[in-house]
Amino acid sequence: MAGIGFELRRLLQKESLSGKLQAYVFSAVIGSGPWVLSIVAILAIAVLSASGQGGSVFVSTFQVSLTYLMAFSLILSGLLQLMFTRFIADRLFDGHTDVVLPNLFGALLLTIAVSGSLALLAVTFWLGGSLFYRATMFMAFVILNAIWIVVIFASAIKAYKKVLLVFLIGYSVTVAMAYLLRALGVEGLLMGFVIGQAVLLFSLLSMVITAYPSNGLLAFGFLQKSQIYPSLIATGLFYNLGVWIDKFIFWLHPDTGIHITTSLRASPLYDLPIFLSYLSLIPGMAVFLIRMEADFAEHCERFFSTIKNGGSLRELQQAKEALVESVQAGLMTVIKVQGAVTLILLVMAGDILPALGITDMDHRILNLHLIGVALQLLFMSVLNVFYYLDKRGDALKVCLIFLLSNATLTGLLMPLGQAYYGLGFTLAMALTAAVSLLMLTRRLKFLEYDTFMLQKLD
Repeated sequence: MAGIGFELRRLLQKESLSGKLQAYVFSAVIGSGPWVLSIVAILAIAVLSASGQGGSVFVSTFQVSLTYLMAFSLILSGLLQLMFTRFIADRLFDGHTDVVLPNLFGALLLTIAVSGSLALLAVTFWLGGSLFYRATMFMAFVILNAIWIVVIFASAIKAYKKVLLVFLIGYSVTVAMAYLLRALGVEGLLMGFVIGQAVLLFSLLSMVITAYPSNGLLAFGFLQKSQIYPSLIATGLFYNLGVWIDKFIFWLHPDTGIHITTSLRASPLYDLPIFLSYLSLIPGMAVFLIRMEADFAEHCERFFSTIKNGGSLRELQQAKEALVESVQAGLMTVIKVQGAVTLILLVMAGDILPALGITDMDHRILNLHLIGVALQLLFMSVLNVFYYLDKRGDALKVCLIFLLSNATLTGLLMPLGQAYYGLGFTLAMALTAAVSLLMLTRRLKFLEYDTFMLQKLD
């Protein structure tokens, strides 16, 4: 699934400065994906709408509405995303590309049915507001869930320029349509978001159809008993819950959360710093896509190909050494780049934010979140290695540690006062990253034993 990373790495190997710059710009946009790019779009829409309407009160309702849509769509789609990614990766590895498209349609049908049913219940019995507002929330939730499934292919398709163009068009349309429809209030902003995300969804889908043509229309091979991995289902749930659990706690607590609508709560003091801090991941995600997705994937494939082709002990040892070195080099590059970005922002945030018109934010919370999301990127890098090595049990354990530690530490530290806001998330990320690195070190040390002695025999 790292095809686009290989193409970007070839671009990076060009001697020209423009080639290297293009590689990292493409990697930054594609690696960030819809999750981070959506934050950029939401902030852009909020700024344009507020300036155009003299600071209209509906902007905060729009931001909070999209935050809930993002949170619950990521959590719900996370149940299927990893398992479906594994299924598609196995089919591409086996060369059975003809089954990719029918199973994608099957996954989308399942996703739309489940997300649509849950959204219908939510807008009927829980979500307040006008019929137009609830209708746009319903459409946005279903479309976002579908995007999280289709975007799996963004890293597999090698046409990185087309992927970049699709992202740029999708989010440009999102911002433009929201701005044009802003006179309709929060419903207009949401409708603009729905239109832009629909453009993104169908554009991504058209790329997949072109890349993986098939005579089949609909298949559910990913739901066969042999293809269902409960550990991957649980891992996707635990990871996404872990990312959002501290936000839920702050939203629901009476001392930190406020009602934005009759149904939706938010914590403005906590929310803005955390979302701004996620923008700092863009440079790190560029390195992650090239170094971890491409370099490590290549060495991992070489290691297992050596085993499959009956290589000698010496060849196996050399392949393992190269694999371990690629992991070490990739993690160090991620740490250096993201560490440098985080350090710069920690020093300069006090000057940058007022220039952007953001003056009512506690910089201590932002600083803690900047460190926390940097550690989250390190954790994501280690998770990526676990997935490639098929260490599903390890991935499940560390994601559960992440969820439990974030919930526990946030719940314990939040009552101590504003000075501790964000510390629970950051400490949880530090603990999870440390445990993940220790587990990965052990796995790499005993890689040959795990590979040969812990495999099931037919």
